[in-house]
Amino acid sequence: MFITLDGCDGCGKSTQQKRLGHSFQSQGYEVVLCHDPGSTALGNKIRHILLHGHELRIDNKTEMFLFMAARTQMVEEVIRPALNDQKIVISDRFLISNFVYQGYAGGISLNTLETIGQIAVEDIMPDLAVILDIPYEIAVQRIVNRDASDRMEQKGEKYHRQVRNGFLQYAAIHQTHCVVIDAAPPPNNVEIAIQNVIHERYGIDFPFPLSENNCC
Repeated sequence: MFITLDGCDGCGKSTQQKRLGHSFQSQGYEVVLCHDPGSTALGNKIRHILLHGHELRIDNKTEMFLFMAARTQMVEEVIRPALNDQKIVISDRFLISNFVYQGYAGGISLNTLETIGQIAVEDIMPDLAVILDIPYEIAVQRIVNRDASDRMEQKGEKYHRQVRNGFLQYAAIHQTHCVVIDAAPPPNNVEIAIQNVIHERYGIDFPFPLSENNCC
């Protein structure tokens, strides 16, 4: 099973990825966690350029190709082998982010992104794509509370409002494998909502949510 967690910056993807991975492991499943871009030697170098290359001018199309390149490497080096071994893969972001950040918010044709995305991932697409939705005002406050924001997080209010709307539009079109979950409540509530979706779709039962002290 391949599950992706996506959403605007500050929505809590990383926290929920760890929680969901722990929940699956507690039920005896083998789990692989990965983050996009990254999770490979090449992908981590590209990630550093994309998120921390503040001194670089990166064109929107170039940005898109860099994300795609890192994702291709992760698919072939991490995701495909794990799925072939019947492991559960949970990725912090995947192809949807390209459609939203460089497409809906960045202006690149969705048809172009679909064509290049198909080349990048081939047959590897998520069984379930969880989109964590959060109002811009809450997201920006969470980002401000971090030690430092990355290059993508610094793109401004208009851009990030377009990102949020882009995720919602994408989910509305792809309802067969996308589900939107309100990420504004406390982490335990969000965790339960994700677990409920997985239970309804796949019949998997999970233990009670982890407390703030024994997770993440």
